[in-house]
Amino acid sequence: TAINGYGNWFYLDNVQVVSTGLPVQVKLMLEGPYVAGAGRMRDDLRVAGLIPTTEPFTALGFTQSGGGGGGTVLPAVFTTTGDNAIVDWVLLELRSAITPSVIVATRSALVQRDGDVVGTNGTSPVLFNSPAGSYYVAARHRNHLGCMTAAPITLTGAPALVDLTLAAT
Repeated sequence: TAINGYGNWFYLDNVQVVSTGLPVQVKLMLEGPYVAGAGRMRDDLRVAGLIPTTEPFTALGFTQSGGGGGGTVLPAVFTTTGDNAIVDWVLLELRSAITPSVIVATRSALVQRDGDVVGTNGTSPVLFNSPAGSYYVAARHRNHLGCMTAAPITLTGAPALVDLTLAAT
């Protein structure tokens, strides 16, 4: 069995199986742990062992949709150090391109020190089980204000980069 870097295909007994999921690569910075001079976030919660292995958003009453919610990680994901060290959980949302208040799908994910948002394995892009199309992409956190793209983003089977650190996004 082999999996590509995007988590959307694999070989099982030499037969390729393709997922209909949409890989999304989000970049963001959380203000609380952000160190401006370094252009990175601190991973103090990880160092102190305070990041839960189960996503916190469902228990806090955040809306889950399209198969989101209940995500867990192996404790080994929190052993990575450096730029790829995990800072905390974030909640990504795909929202309707016509009515942005409508949440189509959610995924709990992890944000790294360098701002990359990754899946629960700690390395791959976040994969949504939604059809290709245009969506607003929103990011939420339990202690920070959420943000959403200014315009819908076209998502296909190829990883889409959504850089929420840019004012134009």
